[in-house]
Amino acid sequence: MRRAAKPLYRPSIVCDLLALPPLKPLRRRYGRLILQIPLVIVVLLLLWDGFTGPQIAPQNLATVVPWVQYRGVVVLALLLTGNLFCMGCPFTLPRTLAKRLSLGRWRWPRVLRNKWLASASLLGLFFAYEYLDLWASPLLTAWLIVAYFVASFVLEVAFAGSPFCKYVCPLGTFNFVYSTLSPTQIGVKQPTICATCTGKECLNGSYAPQISVHIDQITIQNQTRASEVKHGPQGTLGCGLDLFPPQLTSNLDCTLCLDCVRACPHDNVGLLVRPWGRELGQQGAWHARWDIALLMVIMASLGVLNAFAMTPPAYDLLAWLAELGLRSEFLALGVLFVLGGLLLPMGAALLAGALSLRLSHAKKRSLRQEVAAFAPSLVPLGFGIWFAHYSFHFLIAPLSFVPIVQEFLGQRGDWTTWGFTLPDELIGLVQVLALAGGFLWSMSLAQRVALRTYGRRATQALLPWAALLLLLAFLALQVFSQPMEMRGTEFMLG
Repeated sequence: MRRAAKPLYRPSIVCDLLALPPLKPLRRRYGRLILQIPLVIVVLLLLWDGFTGPQIAPQNLATVVPWVQYRGVVVLALLLTGNLFCMGCPFTLPRTLAKRLSLGRWRWPRVLRNKWLASASLLGLFFAYEYLDLWASPLLTAWLIVAYFVASFVLEVAFAGSPFCKYVCPLGTFNFVYSTLSPTQIGVKQPTICATCTGKECLNGSYAPQISVHIDQITIQNQTRASEVKHGPQGTLGCGLDLFPPQLTSNLDCTLCLDCVRACPHDNVGLLVRPWGRELGQQGAWHARWDIALLMVIMASLGVLNAFAMTPPAYDLLAWLAELGLRSEFLALGVLFVLGGLLLPMGAALLAGALSLRLSHAKKRSLRQEVAAFAPSLVPLGFGIWFAHYSFHFLIAPLSFVPIVQEFLGQRGDWTTWGFTLPDELIGLVQVLALAGGFLWSMSLAQRVALRTYGRRATQALLPWAALLLLLAFLALQVFSQPMEMRGTEFMLG
């Protein structure tokens, strides 16, 4: 059993959102279904329209909802509330079925217990998005959804510890990274209760093939309270990601499934309120690992690259590569994504770290420690880049799903009323504000890291990272100043 670590942050007043009357149903055994059932219905509609509906992107739910509507809503939800999509993710429904099958399952290979595979799956998804024109193909998008369900179920049946969510899923990885900005986090209300809890049901669960009963003796303020804990088939699964709430310092791996909340027999685990981006400025909130640190860099660079891929300079670059003899679109896009989304940003982060060490004369500090310390400061700027990109597509036609639903139901779509777009000036202002806000937030975090680590030499250590942030912000601003392909909204605007 792991020893409980001292929390990095304890609010003076613990505010558990799940104690609010509208959210209390989420604490119940099947509370997650409140979010999952609506999303399952949406997914089934996407599959039906994707396989049987018109194969015209702007007129099909399978392309408009995931590639235009969903992305704009999810980034706003991440910033304001937390990882709501993973909380209600329909792809996790096979988890309970797989658990109840009680099959002999393996542990996820140790060599893959990191974020490298997640980074590769993110890169692969965005590459497939461009190469296969997923935004223009309802059929391929529907098959992608099917692949998600199959992969989730197969990995859940074969392996313990929900590896699909933690180590593979690209959507979950995106949500994990940017939920670090969120004002909510799973936490415990009274650590002393966890210290004396014998069952650790939040981690282990209370599900067992046979019913057993034991008594937890909890001593608080010299008073002993007995809590009868029944384990059996009607119990609650423990944390599928092997996270222990008293030790949680980050949202980086948490799907907000709330199983730990339901399993706790002492009502001591909740969805607590915290300052926005609190963990990004806390030393020790993340492990100083290459895979985690470079994932932050890769996420920000992919935000720029994904937007760049739908601008005229990107088409000119691909044409230039074709003139050089690289006429295969697959290989040309592969070069673009591997270089622009992986090698160049990783190289830039390593260079910034090396220069920071050299300028600050830090001889006892490793390059890994330096990059891991400053990498979290890229998260707000990366989020600003993604927000600027996704808000563009969303605001181009914010209610376009309404006439598509009307046509899906056999009615005539009212495109005149619902297919409107917001003024270009307003969309541009939103993008600039998102980039500026993300850049300033990132600079503030980087400065805090430099001051905490180097003191009077903070300015020298900060300079390379400030230059990297400024370069990313400048590149993003240049990309968003280019004419951008509408991607699935041409019919509505035409």
